[in-house]
Amino acid sequence: MQKGSRSVMNSQEMRDKIAGGQGFIAALDQSGGSTPKALKGYGIDEDGWSNDEEMFGLIHAMRSRIITSPCFSGEKVIGAILFERTMDGEVDGKPTPQALIERGIVPFIKIDKGLEDEANGVQLMKPIPGLDDLLSRASGLGVFGTKERSVINLANEAGIAEVVGQQFEVASHVLRHGLVPIIEPEVNIKSTDRDACDRLLRDEILRHLDRLAEGTQVMLKLSIPAEAGLFQPLIDHPKVLRVVALSGGFSRQDACAELAKNPGMIASFSRALLSDLRHQQSDDEFDKTLGTAIDEIHAASIA
Repeated sequence: MQKGSRSVMNSQEMRDKIAGGQGFIAALDQSGGSTPKALKGYGIDEDGWSNDEEMFGLIHAMRSRIITSPCFSGEKVIGAILFERTMDGEVDGKPTPQALIERGIVPFIKIDKGLEDEANGVQLMKPIPGLDDLLSRASGLGVFGTKERSVINLANEAGIAEVVGQQFEVASHVLRHGLVPIIEPEVNIKSTDRDACDRLLRDEILRHLDRLAEGTQVMLKLSIPAEAGLFQPLIDHPKVLRVVALSGGFSRQDACAELAKNPGMIASFSRALLSDLRHQQSDDEFDKTLGTAIDEIHAASIA
């Protein structure tokens, strides 16, 4: 199908791009709780808005500026994860997922509603009310997949088993809607037993992958492992479409250096992508700064 001079991807083309694309997935999914921090990093303090609507308007304007930047294209950015309000908004007069697809970028939607308090060394996802409605809306807008995050702070076997079990339970729900879930059990990179967390997590994920129905695939978004190459069995698993890495608090330089040690993992960075962007920059400065970040993250993803 053609729209103007642009080719518009269908579902299979999006799957092929995510499976084999030489690029990375941008995380543009800061939600209500993390929006003030994201705006502060962008150079807009909390006195820059007077209510939530104005706050979300400012973050949408930032994301629109990113998505419409000439350097933000499907050549190096193969996917983008959106916050629900961003998905429901418009960029360039089009629904945001459509604006991405026309740039050759596969859209995903963040579906979790934040984290429970820590128990057994982990933070499970809070309940997700209205999930069926959200998934139906996302599918209707052309969204390809979802993302759901929980956190692992300690190498507690029972806690990690609970996190992974909950993740795969939600993923099964997403799969029934015809969308591809990104499972994100983040290991806290400041954990005192990070390597042990990585190993327990890998083995628990492998157990759940082996139980998935034949022909079913999920994606994984994981902290870069303490030991390079530890997640290779997940990368190679036939039921994993792609393994992507979160920056997890690393600087962009450090995140890229660590990622490059793990062939087969590609980036899905948020802070490490956006950290140098400022509201006050001219369009030329903004595009140049974003382009530099994209080039560095892309290089680490294809290393």
